[in-house]
Amino acid sequence: MNAEAVNPATPGPVTSGHVTPTGSRRKSRPRLDLRRLGRAALLGPAARDRLPDAIGHVVDAHRAHHPDADLEPLRRAYLLAESSHRGQMRKSGEPYITHPLAVTLILAELGAETTTLTASLLHDTVEDTEVTLDQVGEQFGEEVRYLVDGVTKLEKVDYGAAAEPETFRKMLVATGNDVRVMSIKLADRLHNMRTLGVMRPEKQERIAKVTRDVLIPLAERLGVQALKTELEDLVFAILHPEEYEHTRELVVRNAARADDPLAEVADDVRKVLREADITAEVLIRPRHFVSVHRVSRRRGALRGADFGRLLVLVNEDADCYGVLGELHTCMTPVVSEFKDFIAVPKFNLYQSLHTAVAGTDGQVVEVLIRTHQMHKVAEAGVVALGNPYAAPSEEQSASDGERVDPTRPGWLSRLLDWQRAAPDPDTFWSTLREDLAQDREITVFRPDGGTLGLPEGATCVDAAYAQYGEDAHACIGARVNGRLATLSTVLKDGDTVQLLMGQDVASEPSREWLEHAHTPAARIAIQRWLTAHPAQDEASGAVPEETARPLTGDPAPSPAPDAPAPGRPTAAQVLADRAGATVRLAGCCTPVPPDEVTGFAVRGGAVTVHRVECAGVARMKSAGRAEVGVRWGEGAECRVTLVAESFVRPHLLADLTEAMALEGAEIVSATVEPPDRQQVRHTYTVQLPDAAHLPVLMRAMRNVAGVYDVSRAQRQAPGV
Repeated sequence: MNAEAVNPATPGPVTSGHVTPTGSRRKSRPRLDLRRLGRAALLGPAARDRLPDAIGHVVDAHRAHHPDADLEPLRRAYLLAESSHRGQMRKSGEPYITHPLAVTLILAELGAETTTLTASLLHDTVEDTEVTLDQVGEQFGEEVRYLVDGVTKLEKVDYGAAAEPETFRKMLVATGNDVRVMSIKLADRLHNMRTLGVMRPEKQERIAKVTRDVLIPLAERLGVQALKTELEDLVFAILHPEEYEHTRELVVRNAARADDPLAEVADDVRKVLREADITAEVLIRPRHFVSVHRVSRRRGALRGADFGRLLVLVNEDADCYGVLGELHTCMTPVVSEFKDFIAVPKFNLYQSLHTAVAGTDGQVVEVLIRTHQMHKVAEAGVVALGNPYAAPSEEQSASDGERVDPTRPGWLSRLLDWQRAAPDPDTFWSTLREDLAQDREITVFRPDGGTLGLPEGATCVDAAYAQYGEDAHACIGARVNGRLATLSTVLKDGDTVQLLMGQDVASEPSREWLEHAHTPAARIAIQRWLTAHPAQDEASGAVPEETARPLTGDPAPSPAPDAPAPGRPTAAQVLADRAGATVRLAGCCTPVPPDEVTGFAVRGGAVTVHRVECAGVARMKSAGRAEVGVRWGEGAECRVTLVAESFVRPHLLADLTEAMALEGAEIVSATVEPPDRQQVRHTYTVQLPDAAHLPVLMRAMRNVAGVYDVSRAQRQAPGV
């Protein structure tokens, strides 16, 4: 908020909502003369019965979106801000009041409601003047006080690489409670970026990098595309001046062309829609500089149609599909370019139909089709959703059922879940930065018809945690498009994913899952479980044992000393020659009846049971562990881990699991390693009602075509 500067960094004209490349045919709103606003501010308070002239532009923009708004809070907020900042100057020599006025105008043009604009006018008063939060609350209410306090706290955060993760976490959590705080911060950064030219080049570069790395991704996730695109161009001009200048020259040369293929196709579209009796507005939407630069890098030499897209605005959702049908019927569609973000909105609230048609000269023109309301949300995101504290109208209540909180779009809601679940601030910080770096999303479908929005490159592990939260710890496999797949399978846009869940709470996530998890929700949940269930101390000579896991985020209660783990042999099944000792089966060799076994006393008075041929037995003996006699008692139910090695072939996993199911084996967990030289290794933990049936099960698995060996798992015990 205190970044004072003049001389806008952008060579081209800039509006509050968009960056419009120089020479484009789009009629843009003229830039405000901030010096004139400053002179108006210096005239002092206006008469009590009328609005000050200095906020006339703000009022006009606000009334365009909210014609019945009460303007009295804006009048009082301006008078307080002007009197408080009087005498303060920006480095450019302008009165400081010009800054909150410009920030408020940006938000007003996006459609922000009155409370947000009131807080925006006051957003620097508590930090830079003698005004206190209590005074703001007394004069304007708790909502405005909360917003001003939130923006003041945001300004104290260092967004650079050295930012303290805990400070950044608290900042985002506070923002998550009311997204309007971040809206004001983004508008504040936009105005400071517009007027950054007076700063030293190294400071311009530092501020631009922070804007690129943190604030632009946040604007994307909050759906505020108007702010995001202008910030991108401002950053582009500072960090890549040569490429920016080259792009600007491309735009200027295209604007000087005598013919305009976009205009010709727009006329054809208007004619098609008139004949179909569909009321629609067809606009040419120029690409901003960064978009032109990206297209040029992807396509090489640009043609006229590459410098913009057509935007078709209609009144009803159904009209969007009507327009699509007419265009695909009467013009030549490029089917591969079609995307439906109305049926499946993006994670940041964006809705639109995307398609492309070929003109008579062969140039491909991209077309966006949406309603006026969709366009408003596409441009302003959460800013356009109104006051989150206002009660829903009767129409909303009747049509929408339970009201959706507009301050909590999907990503922001997930953000609050991540910070609550993260085991430490560093984990939250690193996963958040990774998520902000994701700029593309895919949509996958559940068998019940629901959808999951995931970042590009997400796997079945990510899908499991997106759908089930921490209950996904019990996931044992997946079907992708009807075929069995490993949890490490990378999903593609449009895939159908059925997640296979185990019924036994003793299943647990593998540390290897972290290698396949790309979403913060998955990584944090897995890391949290691993942190809560550390392996036993290696010095004890024991190996990590299978541990029962909670299905929620709360730690599991410790079992009583004599309580058996779920699905493990009870005291009646394993007997030790030591009275009162707790008997545990070693996880390294998973002994089951009728294996020959031996036991060793470990820390806490427990006895760990190993198979006699287990490699851990020799280590225990060499370390001087006391050997304890153990034997199998009555009862034959057991759990065992089997390793199947096979050659790669289609449908192998399905055939193998089917053979196991036919033998009555309940699969508790399963992993399949990536193929190596056309060979693949499967590891299954199974529950058997009768241990004597184990040889039959192993024989049935070996009989599956392609399987050349099945053995009991042998995990090397840790050194002592």
